[in-house]
Amino acid sequence: MTTYRLAMFALVLPLLWGAARAQSQPEKLPRFASLSSDKVFLRQGPGYDYRILWVYHRKGLPVIITAQYDVWRKVRFSDGTVGWVHVAMLSSHRTVLVTGGRDAPLRESSASGASVVALAAPGVIAQLRRCKAEVCDVSVDGHSGWINKTRIWGASLAQDGS
Repeated sequence: MTTYRLAMFALVLPLLWGAARAQSQPEKLPRFASLSSDKVFLRQGPGYDYRILWVYHRKGLPVIITAQYDVWRKVRFSDGTVGWVHVAMLSSHRTVLVTGGRDAPLRESSASGASVVALAAPGVIAQLRRCKAEVCDVSVDGHSGWINKTRIWGASLAQDGS
C-alpha cells in the first residue's frame, strides 16, 4: 500500500508543479479577451472603491487587456474607452466586432472573389475561429465565413496600433 501511495505521489507531483508554474507566469500583454457577462462595470481604477465609468450590456464584446493588477484588468474597447474590469467579467473566448458604415460580406472561402454566404451588419459580434494574413474565419448566429480584417475590430493587435 505504501508503494502504491508513493507511486501515485510521484505521478501527481509533476502535474501539480506544472499547474502552479502556469498560474504564476504572467500572461502576455496586450492580449484580446471578451466580456463574459451582459452586465459589466468599467471602473476608473483597479478596485470596487473606484468610480464606475460605464456599464456594458454586450456579452461577447471584444476588448484589449493592456495591464493587470491583482484580479483587475485594464481594458480598451474598440471606441478607445479605457478602464478597469474584474477578471471574472472577462473571457479568453475570442470575438470580433464588425465595423464600418455598411454590411460586411462573409465569404465561402478566404479567396477575395469567393461567393458571399452572408452579410454582417456593423456592430455585430462574431466568434473568431482563425485568421490568415488579410481575412478571418468567423461565425455569427449559425453562419460562418471569411471576412476582411479591415471590416472587424478584435483580430489583430498590429491593426489596432498596440
